[in-house]
Amino acid sequence: GAMALSDELWAEVPAEKRIFCSVLLFSWAVYLWEAFLAHRQRRVYRTTTHVPRELGQIMDSETFEKSRLYQLDKSTFSFWSGLYSEVEGTMILLCGGIPFLWNLSGQISGRAGFGPEYEIVQSLVFLLLATLFSAVTGLPWSLYNTFVIEEKHGFNQQTLGFFFKDAVKKFIVTQCILLPVTSLLLYIIKIGGDYFFIYAWLFTLVVSLVLVTIYADYIAPLFDKFIPLPEGELKQQIETMAKSIDFPLTKVYVVEGSKRSSHSNAYFYGFFKNKRIVLFDTLLEDYSALNKEPAEGEDGENEQTKSKTKNKKQGCKNEEVLAVLGHELGHWKLGHTVKNIIISQMNSFLCFFLFAVLIGRKELFAAFGFCDTQPTLIGLMIIFQFIFSPYNEVLSFCLTVLSRRFEFQADAFAKELGKAKDLYSALIKLNKDNLGFPVSDWIFSMWHYSHPPLLERLQALKDAKQE
Repeated sequence: GAMALSDELWAEVPAEKRIFCSVLLFSWAVYLWEAFLAHRQRRVYRTTTHVPRELGQIMDSETFEKSRLYQLDKSTFSFWSGLYSEVEGTMILLCGGIPFLWNLSGQISGRAGFGPEYEIVQSLVFLLLATLFSAVTGLPWSLYNTFVIEEKHGFNQQTLGFFFKDAVKKFIVTQCILLPVTSLLLYIIKIGGDYFFIYAWLFTLVVSLVLVTIYADYIAPLFDKFIPLPEGELKQQIETMAKSIDFPLTKVYVVEGSKRSSHSNAYFYGFFKNKRIVLFDTLLEDYSALNKEPAEGEDGENEQTKSKTKNKKQGCKNEEVLAVLGHELGHWKLGHTVKNIIISQMNSFLCFFLFAVLIGRKELFAAFGFCDTQPTLIGLMIIFQFIFSPYNEVLSFCLTVLSRRFEFQADAFAKELGKAKDLYSALIKLNKDNLGFPVSDWIFSMWHYSHPPLLERLQALKDAKQE
């Protein structure tokens, strides 16, 4: 009887209150679930103090302990930052932060001579203020992460000046893309008529293709220095490998990641017949600035840098770099990149379609404090961010599972290229260089890891090595 009674009471609550409470409850449910998983994983970090037997060959106890402490610090940090952002989000909702900011934007654009009929102008002011707010509140966390945690564990290579210059640059570049794109999107939704969702979707598709195309040539170089990989053995080997699987390679770059951090990586990008490969200098044994002894008199930090890198040869040998690239190119050859694009575009189309169905519902706006107006941007925010959040959780879990499958397939591809042995040692090196911790709680890894745990990947490669 109690259930039926509570159902009746719930049914009497106005729709907008129900929507609001559901959104808030769901947000906390997700938060508590994540906190529960993180707690399980933290227990693994705390209790696994000795290298497990099956990792004996792979990791020495010193690296194991280093990575355990690093991951423990990261986990504690993400507990606090997660709690903070959950509480901040809740306070914004409960105190009507969104309508408050919207009205403030209206006053600002009004002062500039744009009345309420200029909804797009008001929307842009709103976006600018909202992104400014999140940049400012995120700054202390970002500073702590970079200059306390990453610094303590020997990854951070940035100075404070570099960090702030970077942050300002990032903010400006984001605004230069976000504001024009949003204003066009809002305009399309406004004038698109009944089928606006099709035009809106096509527009976002075009924007994402354009951004991918210009990102590497015009946006990334604003933040990091890209140099073409010098002629030599490695470059020839990369070109030969690309040719052998018909990868339309046009350029190979090395990016100076070491100015930022000593984490390492590699990726490729580009459309159709115009593909580039980018290697982090920290991935390459021969190019990593962290392996070079600085010449006397270069920068006053000479002594410091020396002591930091004295005992640590970082990066991979050429064969290992090729194996890592074999894995990356496997993603391309097996169509993973295309599959991911198709999935995300289908999802985006579905979301715009549902948005079109829901945008007319006044109670959605009323739930978040918009009783008199229904601004398009706010509608986008409410529906995509809050109403779709259960769907987004499910989707992202499915994509994580898919991503792990893709990783195994790409490893297997590298194996077929005869790179099993080198990929095996490269994965161990990268795990060591990046202080990855090789033991994980099964639910945590299932929910979070887009790459399979190290041991599973090595096992799959090992089976091949013995065949």
